Amino acid sequence: MPQMFRDHPVTFRPLETRQECLACVSLQREIWGQDFVGIVPATILMVSQRVGGVVSGAFDTKNHLIGFVFGISGMADDMLTHWSHMLAVRPEVRRFGLGRRLKLYQRTQLLERGIRVASWSYDPLMATNARFNLNTLGAYPTTYIDDMYGDIGSTLNSGLDTDRLIVKWHLDNPDVERRIASKSPITSPSPAPEAPIMLPPDSTDRNVTNRSIPNDDLVWIAVPSDIVSLKATDLEEARQWQRSVREAFHECMNTGYRVVDFCSGRKGEPSAYALTTEPLPTPDN
Repeated sequence: MPQMFRDHPVTFRPLETRQECLACVSLQREIWGQDFVGIVPATILMVSQRVGGVVSGAFDTKNHLIGFVFGISGMADDMLTHWSHMLAVRPEVRRFGLGRRLKLYQRTQLLERGIRVASWSYDPLMATNARFNLNTLGAYPTTYIDDMYGDIGSTLNSGLDTDRLIVKWHLDNPDVERRIASKSPITSPSPAPEAPIMLPPDSTDRNVTNRSIPNDDLVWIAVPSDIVSLKATDLEEARQWQRSVREAFHECMNTGYRVVDFCSGRKGEPSAYALTTEPLPTPDN
């Protein structure tokens, strides 16, 4: 771990000045690309805080912005809720837990305001994001949306539709508190051999048996262990994965399945979502 993280704690606080908001805009372009059409301008970052939005950053010892989280608050289903729209950390300081710490800082701010539920979207093919959202934070998917944002000009999404899973994060749920109290993500075992696993019909991966969607109580939807590398080497197979995952999620969710877990692939094997027909416990919200 870099010396700065060992000896000097990173400061987490709301963005306070126009210059800090402009630095956040620059970081957005650095992460998502110069042609990204979803850039949140400094003006929106500034005014959103006046109406309950969260615009907070991680700052190094020189007060440079090295990560941020942004979201807006409002009403949904007759209750206060928060949409966490963006989370980003500079590439050179990733893998040191800053993303997790930004989310926990955001959680503290929301709970102080009486907000107990947050939602956001992520690419279901991104195994690292799935592991972070489900295993580390304890959020769970509720909806699959095809090409949610359309062509957004992002280098991270080039070549594929912007399919997204919507997740909910019940901020004071006991399972969430258990997961964030853990020093490491709560991991799941590999899919049991007898559990049906869904793969693209034309997948070149032979480590998992291709199965059609069954009527079992527990099923797994496989995703590539590294979709970014797969896109770079075989874009057509990446697209086939997306089509297969999209169809599997729609058919499962439309027939009563719910995502309850995520298993990271080992030694090049696909990762997988666990879905069950058992209803999720309903938090007292």
